[in-house]
Amino acid sequence: MVVQEESRTNRKCDSNILFKNKKHEAFYEENLPKCRLQDVYHKALVYCLGICEETRRYINRIYDFNTGYVKTECLKEGWQTGSSTKVTRIAFNLYCGGTPSVYDSEDMEEQLEECQSYAVDDLFCCGYAKYFWEAVKIRYPEYCRI
Repeated sequence: MVVQEESRTNRKCDSNILFKNKKHEAFYEENLPKCRLQDVYHKALVYCLGICEETRRYINRIYDFNTGYVKTECLKEGWQTGSSTKVTRIAFNLYCGGTPSVYDSEDMEEQLEECQSYAVDDLFCCGYAKYFWEAVKIRYPEYCRI
């Protein structure tokens, strides 16, 4: 049996964020300051990309800290898993407000298939759903206050 090690931060500006584990929290703390801004878009992006080991390891293949651009081509790289593609897509969606990888193909069928991969029923059907919901709360704090 695997025991999940969750943690909550009590940082003044990001109070009570649920992290998957200490590695997730450390990733967030280390990488958020590298972003050009520390707004809700970047917080949600970095939070999401810290959820799984693959996206933590390949952060620089996913996001360019200098330009602020996401690297959509990473979704087709060999290190991606079914779960890490979900993490990457929700990170892209919360950061960009859309489906940026749809335009990586010129084929309409492939574009539709890629667009469907961003649907909530596809993304949230995994063990990371509660962390995805946490990312939504980070991105939209004005609508998610309790």
